[in-house]
Amino acid sequence: MTTELQTIATANTGDLANTGDLSQNPAAVYLAALAPSSRRTMEAALDTLAAMLGDFTAMTCPWGALRFQHTAAIRAQLAERYAAATANKTLAALRGVLKAAWRLGLMTTEDYGRAADVANVGGETLPAGRALTAGELKALLQACADDPTTAGARDGALLALLYSAGLRRAELAALALADYNPETGELVVQGKRNKQRLAHVVNGARAALEDWLKVRGAEPGPLFLAVNKSGVIRQGQRLTTQAVYKVLAKRAGEAGIETVTPHDLRRTFISDLLDRGADISTVQRLAGHANVTTTARYDRRPEAAKRAAAELLHIPYTRRG
Repeated sequence: MTTELQTIATANTGDLANTGDLSQNPAAVYLAALAPSSRRTMEAALDTLAAMLGDFTAMTCPWGALRFQHTAAIRAQLAERYAAATANKTLAALRGVLKAAWRLGLMTTEDYGRAADVANVGGETLPAGRALTAGELKALLQACADDPTTAGARDGALLALLYSAGLRRAELAALALADYNPETGELVVQGKRNKQRLAHVVNGARAALEDWLKVRGAEPGPLFLAVNKSGVIRQGQRLTTQAVYKVLAKRAGEAGIETVTPHDLRRTFISDLLDRGADISTVQRLAGHANVTTTARYDRRPEAAKRAAAELLHIPYTRRG
């Protein structure tokens, strides 16, 4: 950020800087309204923005003092420094904190409208992670089946649900026993922005979950529980999102495949459904995406068509030696 912009941003802030009253702090109000899983990410984005404006953090930056010239300069800096997805996520945080400043009476409607009127950065990247092959998925589940301990039963069900329901790791960790209907196979999933959706646990995933429930028991509480090294279930102790990562890393190592993340299984779920001809709007609802364009980014069929077209070309090259 230029020296001139830093000077403008820090001038005449008055009471707009952090006063210690979080109820009147735009950043605190904005972050409090987010889901816990998003809060840390967006606070980091606000810290990045605040540092661009001067010697500020998310909580000390005078957000209500920003005007269009500041946000336009911020957008330019983000476009230069970051990939489009990261830049646009940071711009989303900027718009969110500006709206909070407006709602708190720290900006006029006109100033807010102009400051928030910055376009997203152009560009597109592929979704992070990779899609697993059928062989890799089978190897993962077999690694769990080969483990005779309580953790083996739990992890088999965990992996099966991540794939068959396309769950985010936070969604899986938040599941309770009461969310599952063993009669119908329906699973109530608490998604982003407090949006619930129904997942359908079928086929092998249903069998895996039933095997885990036989071991887990009918005690109310989290669906997936922590298990100690002796194989004893820790009743009431929910499996954390970080523990889900560790489970996948452990089972991938045992299966002899590349590292797998929860998002890899979610990406595989979406990609496989689209490959098998499922309607994209149905897949969108199953995945809990707010916008169908997000789901479309996982569609491998256009790439397969482009590869087939490329293979129509003949390259008259003779191998050397």
